[in-house]
Amino acid sequence: MQSEQQDHKQQINKSLSARLQAQWQHGGCLSKSLRPLSAINSVIQLSRKVLYKTNIKTSYRAPCPVIVVGNIYVGGTGKTPVVAALIQALQDKGYQPGIISRGYGVKIGKEARVAKGANADATLIGDEPALLAQYAAIGVHPKRSLAIEALLAHYPQTNVIIADDGLQHLALQRDIEIIVQDERGIGNGLLLPAGPLRESAGKLADVDVVITNRNHQHVQRQSAENTAAKPLHIDMRLQPTAFVHVKTHQKQSLDDWLSQHKNKSIAAVAGIGNPQRFFNTLTDLGLAIEKQQAFPDHHAFQADDLTEFDQDLVLMTEKDALKCRHFADERFYFLKVEAEFSDEDFFNKIERRLKF
Repeated sequence: MQSEQQDHKQQINKSLSARLQAQWQHGGCLSKSLRPLSAINSVIQLSRKVLYKTNIKTSYRAPCPVIVVGNIYVGGTGKTPVVAALIQALQDKGYQPGIISRGYGVKIGKEARVAKGANADATLIGDEPALLAQYAAIGVHPKRSLAIEALLAHYPQTNVIIADDGLQHLALQRDIEIIVQDERGIGNGLLLPAGPLRESAGKLADVDVVITNRNHQHVQRQSAENTAAKPLHIDMRLQPTAFVHVKTHQKQSLDDWLSQHKNKSIAAVAGIGNPQRFFNTLTDLGLAIEKQQAFPDHHAFQADDLTEFDQDLVLMTEKDALKCRHFADERFYFLKVEAEFSDEDFFNKIERRLKF
């Protein structure tokens, strides 16, 4: 009986969430009823900006350049793969980048936590930080200055810092701001809760780079002109590169995996900001998904969440796989994706702005 009540409650929440998501895009009665709260949100945000601009509240300046990668549309837009690509590009250019994050979904405590490598624990630092720790050292704390200080104490050779999210964290000074958005754009253009925006759409004109995550399968690669213009607008897509076994970490090319498993039944699960994008990607690969299940973003997966799947294979995102690796069975794989950018010279332009 209790289980049925919980299922009923979840269905109601999903229905309300879907309705609100639709009105965030196109407007409606529910969105209109929430506009007074959005007006209050706007006043609070403007007040905060004035406090920092007039130095009534002080902001922290790191001893090395800081690049902030964030969004203004709440939820998943593809930000984390951009951070990973940026880290790898800077490493290729000889930099020693580090990452900071607030550690959404976990209680950090008074002291910042630092992690690096494939064994980073998502339960201690959060799922996105654990994923990014595979690329570079990461400091985690809601107060970004503490995250930076802890990161530099453990890895003093760090000479550029990438802030995963934190666009609205005015207490941190930054040298470059990058917004990642998707084809939803600014939705109905309203601030939370009447709309999907964390801050005013005017922010899009103030940042250094606006990256639009496109749903189509290919982006046209070329060098964008007018590199001194602000902001620089480029497109990206999330390119699937491999399937990886959750337990053994064995990697297979897309073609090999698809050929090997073409006659098997498949389920898909996702606990990310935009789960439908993941499901669509699997469909674009030619997979027939027998069952799909979306969980809330940053969902703390437990073994019980996955017991209902009786398909031959269960596919998930890399971020979710980090939280399932201790109880996943032989059926579980994640899809590895990488950010592909339309501007072939994008990372060189970032480096030039760093040195400006």
